[in-house]
Amino acid sequence: MTTWWMLAAGLALSFGAQAGEVQVAVAANFSAPMEKLAPMFALDTGHKAVLSFGSTGKFYAQIRNGAPFDVLLAADDETPLKLEREGRGGGRFTYAVGRLALWSRQDGLVDAQGSILQAGRFERLAVADPKLAPYGAAAFETMAKLGLLETLRPKLVQGENIAQAYQFAATGNAALGFVALSQVHADGKLKEGSAWIVPASMHAPIRQDAIVLDKGRDNPAAAALVRYLQTAKARAVIRSFGYET
Repeated sequence: MTTWWMLAAGLALSFGAQAGEVQVAVAANFSAPMEKLAPMFALDTGHKAVLSFGSTGKFYAQIRNGAPFDVLLAADDETPLKLEREGRGGGRFTYAVGRLALWSRQDGLVDAQGSILQAGRFERLAVADPKLAPYGAAAFETMAKLGLLETLRPKLVQGENIAQAYQFAATGNAALGFVALSQVHADGKLKEGSAWIVPASMHAPIRQDAIVLDKGRDNPAAAALVRYLQTAKARAVIRSFGYET
């Protein structure tokens, strides 16, 4: 945790009554939790979080080109590290560890072991772009570990980010898809359909890191947000969507 971030956090505590605004770039997989956390953050701190959702890869390019974000909630830990090394921010920390799921909106289609992938009785399988989305990379790693990547490749429908991959599966354009567990899981249970929660051992850990960007360096609302995400209250919400903290 960098010194300047600690100073900013102190300012946020000292002057919490001075409501501010923080522009937050949020990885697509974290949309639902952040939409729930933002009003809680506003109620508890008086600050407003203005949210933009998208792929971590695109956010990285936008930030390098001067996009006015204060905080990035990435879908990986590599992008915040790169930004920090480039001198574009600091105060990195892991706010969530994601879980990958194979999901269908159809009840009973996906079994608890994911054996439907072996059987291949489906036409399309939605995945996120592995070059832009860490969940897409995890999906490809999982298929490779199962020895099914080349077999399944002709069936793949690729979305730019995990939100698009979910939409393909949710609308029936793909029979099933590799999605973030948080997209189909809430309050400790599956919202609908059927799913296989991919064992964490099947792919590299999906550590999702936050970073305060240069624009947010002196913004008390930015410091307040990153502190809030580390509270027990916020972490309980994050876990309820299937993440680990």
